[in-house]
Amino acid sequence: MATLVCRNFDSADETRPFEEGKGRLDLINTDRGPVGRAVFEPGWQWSKHVKPIAGTESCQAAHTGYIAGGRMKIVMDDGESVEAGPGDFISIAPGHDAWVVGDEPCVTLDWVGFGDYAVPAGS
Repeated sequence: MATLVCRNFDSADETRPFEEGKGRLDLINTDRGPVGRAVFEPGWQWSKHVKPIAGTESCQAAHTGYIAGGRMKIVMDDGESVEAGPGDFISIAPGHDAWVVGDEPCVTLDWVGFGDYAVPAGS
């Protein structure tokens, strides 16, 4: 295991685009697991731009992360909801939809749920 790692998301190991050009996930693989930076463009919504890729009714990834910029509304399958913005820590269980609020991209860092996020169903 490396004792010191410094990586830049602009040189990610993998980039996964969302439907209709509404953003992307940049993934860095580390000895401790994948870490992702997602850029969700204005107008992005999970149920429109990732659901066709994932093939599930709602997002089934658990997320633990940080909102670096922009705003996002997260709605659980049971109706519980929150709007998160810059500086907010988020912990989200599987079973939710989400969308960008406002006219600026929402940038999220996630060190739990992006390893299998936006991977085509059956892959």
